[in-house]
Amino acid sequence: MSGQREQVSIEATKKLCNYALDLRFEDLDDKTIEDTKNIIIDVMGCIIGGSCVPDVIALADLAHEWGGAKEASIMVYDYQVPVHEAALVNCVMCRAFDFEPVAFIFEGKRYPPHIAGTTCPSAISLGEYGKMNGKDLLTSLVVANDITCRIVAATTHPWHISAEARMGLLAAEGRRPRGVGIGWGTVNALGVAASAARVFGLNSDQLRHAFGISLNMMAGPGGGIMEGCPDFKLGQGLSARAGIVAVRMAKRGWTGPKDPLALFYDAFSPFGLDHPENLTKDLGKKFYYETIFKPYPGGRPTHKPIEAALAIVKKHEFKAEDIEEVILLISSADKYGHYWKPFEIRDYPMCDALFSYKYATATALLRKRVTPENFMEEAIRDPRVKDLIRKIKLGDSPKEKGVELTVKLKDGREFYEYVGDAKGDPPNLMTREDLIDKFMMQVEFSKKISKENAKKLIDLILHIEDVDDIRKLVKLACA
Repeated sequence: MSGQREQVSIEATKKLCNYALDLRFEDLDDKTIEDTKNIIIDVMGCIIGGSCVPDVIALADLAHEWGGAKEASIMVYDYQVPVHEAALVNCVMCRAFDFEPVAFIFEGKRYPPHIAGTTCPSAISLGEYGKMNGKDLLTSLVVANDITCRIVAATTHPWHISAEARMGLLAAEGRRPRGVGIGWGTVNALGVAASAARVFGLNSDQLRHAFGISLNMMAGPGGGIMEGCPDFKLGQGLSARAGIVAVRMAKRGWTGPKDPLALFYDAFSPFGLDHPENLTKDLGKKFYYETIFKPYPGGRPTHKPIEAALAIVKKHEFKAEDIEEVILLISSADKYGHYWKPFEIRDYPMCDALFSYKYATATALLRKRVTPENFMEEAIRDPRVKDLIRKIKLGDSPKEKGVELTVKLKDGREFYEYVGDAKGDPPNLMTREDLIDKFMMQVEFSKKISKENAKKLIDLILHIEDVDDIRKLVKLACA
């Protein structure tokens, strides 16, 4: 990195650290407050829904067995563990079905780094540890989200280059692009550190040290999506753990590099710090956070095929066994190799299903709804799904964006549906009512907490600025 660019990142780091520690609830506008409540609703629902996944249960049990200081709760299970371990498990639980908030908009561009699935559970765990009130929790979460979004937006994301360029970058590196956030946790440690610094009483220099320390503990490349293993959700928690541990180390005197952002971009982005102005533009005046939520589990690129399939089964009466052939055409803008790959059930069926165009289309056509239940192992191994997947052919759509789905029946009928923008994308964003329905659906699915407590939890979140102790929220989220 050039000397001039290095000086830019050093100055930006100072401003971000001061901002992280100085922001107050009174500085927040009403829209940011209400939107942040939506994030909490969605994340808490995903934690509850993800609590019944076997690998999540195994991790929760491990953290419980490790023991240690009883600082914060593994939600739903009410295990008391060190705050960094609670955050680790709660974040992984949130990502269990790849169902949590996914993307934010910055200067008209969409970025999909899965931030809130780390920052929100971490802020709640830290709030429980620090006995925060609701206003302080909201402010801490706004800081974590805003700083993380800005760091992501300061570099070119692979989503913003052509499909051909993405594939060329992949070939040049011998693997998938390593853009910021592609590790699903790579960048989130920095936002968590900013949030934790407020709880542990760091000064600006100590927070800068914590940023640098966390670089050595950041999550990996998320290759589990290609290999079919659960580590795609692990980065969500490891980055939370890294951010909190780094802050605690800085509090005890550990130091870090003077320019952590320069090191971050050199290590984690193939494009470097090429939009440095985004780090501090309107800092403290305009707040960035995820507003794109998921109506269905699974990777966001599967949602257009899902909606096309659901539209067809809603409009037309037929059975899965009546289908002769299914043709799914995908535009260049929506084509991603790890979703396009042939569907096969490997060591971890959930991952194979969550990130597959073919499975998403088949399960929607067969079951006429798509919920977390569709992605449990018994549903994935259903022979009817396997038979239907064999009939699905993928191809290229000439359209600028979106997918085209054609279902051909044995009796000669054909049904066609085009989806350009899925539910949750602008201009069809999910509403608060949608998010509450999604929350309650996951409560019903998991059967871990009562509907009565779930409704109380929603009401508490909607009025969280009036809550005197965030431990009340955590208590309602424990069975």
